[in-house]
Amino acid sequence: MKTWQPGLPDELFFQRKPEKGLITKAEIRILSLARMALAAADVVWDIGTGSGAVAVEAAMLAPEGRVYAIEKNAEDVDIARKNVEKFRLHNVEVIHGRAPQALAQVPDDPDAVFIGGSGGEMSELVGEVIARMRPQARLVVNAITLENLAAAQQALRLSGYSYDVTLVQIARSKPILDLVRFEALNPIFILSTVKGGAAGQEGQRS
Repeated sequence: MKTWQPGLPDELFFQRKPEKGLITKAEIRILSLARMALAAADVVWDIGTGSGAVAVEAAMLAPEGRVYAIEKNAEDVDIARKNVEKFRLHNVEVIHGRAPQALAQVPDDPDAVFIGGSGGEMSELVGEVIARMRPQARLVVNAITLENLAAAQQALRLSGYSYDVTLVQIARSKPILDLVRFEALNPIFILSTVKGGAAGQEGQRS
């Protein structure tokens, strides 16, 4: 395999494919991982890992750390494990369980957390996560719906946290005969905060 660079093409991953693949798309993955600002020895939680694409790239960015990929869907758990094996990663543990309850199975508190799926329990999940995050830990949430975004925002406000939100709208080129058109991906809200940092608790902001 060639030297790895962030934003591995979606087609390199095993994934469950209805009309569109259930995977965090490469462009969104790059932006989310950038917000996570991983160091080589970081502990990372990837909650709602799906295909495991974020966990795989996080493990490459933190080769001396540990990545815990949590997923409630049994089929996706198998797919995530296949992707971890494909990329020959030894610092990823895939956990089959529903968050936030499954977080009790994770022994290490995180330096960075990615939430790609909440199973309808976003408020409770964010609350559990920030309670265990280490000082200066980064939290990044991907939300497709306004309701999930609002739930994450409310949970952070109740805990005294500020945050940044970016709405990302991306379209990819697609050939049609000898012409080119563009096909839109789902718009994604990327919410991020830092525990005790510049985008962390409001009382500690400058």
